[in-house]
Amino acid sequence: MKTITLEVRSLQGALGEVASAVGNRRAMNTARISFASAELLWQVLTAKRWEILKTMTGAGALSIREIARRVERDVKAVHADVHALLNAGIISKTAEGRIVFPFDAIHVDFVLKAVA
Repeated sequence: MKTITLEVRSLQGALGEVASAVGNRRAMNTARISFASAELLWQVLTAKRWEILKTMTGAGALSIREIARRVERDVKAVHADVHALLNAGIISKTAEGRIVFPFDAIHVDFVLKAVA
C-alpha cells in the first residue's frame, strides 16, 4: 500500500528528519508533506477537498470534469479545489492534463497540545 503522510511540523523539524534519513532508504521512500501549523493543514484540506481525495484514491488519472461528476459538484468549484491540492503537492497532473492521486491511503500526523 502506498501511503502519503500529511503532518504538522516546522521547517527545522522536517529538515532534521531528512538529514537523519540520509542512508536509510526506507525512510526516504515515504511520501510526506509538512504543514507549518494545524490551521494551515485544515485550510488546505477542507471537507470538500477530502471528498475529492477519497474519490480519487485508487481511481487512476481523471479529468476535472470526471472528478466533479463523481463528487456531484460544480466543475468550476472542483477546479478551484483541485488547483489548491495541486499547489499543496498532494495531487499531480499528468502530461495529458489529467489529475492523479497516486496513493492508496493518507496518514495525518499532528499533536494537539493544551495552550498554557
